[in-house]
Amino acid sequence: MSSNLQGKKVLFITANTGIERDELLKPMQALKDQGASVTHASVKGGEAETWLQDSKKDVSVQSDTQIKGVGAADYDLLVIPGGTVNADNLRQDEDAQRLVQEFRDAGKTVAAICHGPWLLIDAGVVPGKVLTSYASVRLDLANAGASWVDAEVQVCPGQNWTLITSRNPDDIPAFNEAISQALLAA
Repeated sequence: MSSNLQGKKVLFITANTGIERDELLKPMQALKDQGASVTHASVKGGEAETWLQDSKKDVSVQSDTQIKGVGAADYDLLVIPGGTVNADNLRQDEDAQRLVQEFRDAGKTVAAICHGPWLLIDAGVVPGKVLTSYASVRLDLANAGASWVDAEVQVCPGQNWTLITSRNPDDIPAFNEAISQALLAA
């Protein structure tokens, strides 16, 4: 276990169902293995269901708190896992939208994978950004004012904050590496 991220705090946010398992659990574990402190906040708090490939319920995990009770000031980086049902529910949550805007306003990094960028659209933070996502989200991002690229990970620095996006579970190693690098620089 490496401790190069000791003292760094990462917040994962999800709905309470439909979370793509590996997009939540693999980045969480990778960050913990590097010494980061990880918190999982869900819309309702409590139990959150992960799924495999958007079609099969998998394991349930306990979130640490509700999204409503957290703020950007307490964390270095925000991660938004995918899963179609998760992302569709999360994008409609006003507290999740507020949180993305708080991270932007605080000049902190936000990372989203697969369908996770839907929340970025609803939070109003994608115009002028270059992002990637699951292929079916491409047009949604373009219609919201972003440019889309087909890349395993896309790091888009802004004037005072950074967006990291990735396409799907196959790209998790590159996604994890980009998150780790952003935390090292924070």
